Amino acid sequence: MDRPVRVLFVCLGNICRSPLAEGAFRKLLRERGLEDRFQVDSAGTGAWHAGEPMDPRARKVLEQEGAYFPHVARQMTREDALLYDHILVMDQENLREVLRRFPEARGKAQLLMDYLGGGEVGDPYYGDFQDCLEAYWTVEAACRAFLDHLERDGSPGTASPGGA
Repeated sequence: MDRPVRVLFVCLGNICRSPLAEGAFRKLLRERGLEDRFQVDSAGTGAWHAGEPMDPRARKVLEQEGAYFPHVARQMTREDALLYDHILVMDQENLREVLRRFPEARGKAQLLMDYLGGGEVGDPYYGDFQDCLEAYWTVEAACRAFLDHLERDGSPGTASPGGA
């Protein structure tokens, strides 16, 4: 392979859902020995938490699940829209925002839950630790389905579950 497959996870503030998804995906790559084949990051559509660490509940979940990685929240940029092959968004509202602000993301941006038959990843921000844990289990299952799809497809840089 000439370059890594670039995957970006996106939510609103980049402190709960997208770091949970990034951590889950990194863990799956590590378990399958695929880390060197991917470039993975996460970002938020909003800038409220830029420069902050992930939510403490999200950090605790990632530590408990063996998926922790160092993280500082950031806002998605036009460069991200150009660079990443797959932009996996947690919900419809943020997907609309990504496509509104970054026309370059068309054909790359889609809901992460599309890989589990559709739906959205609920935001655990106003919930408790259990809500964060359940969000992790959801994104881990979706990340596994995404990675399985890429491996089955055989062309990881161009895989899509229906041409998002």
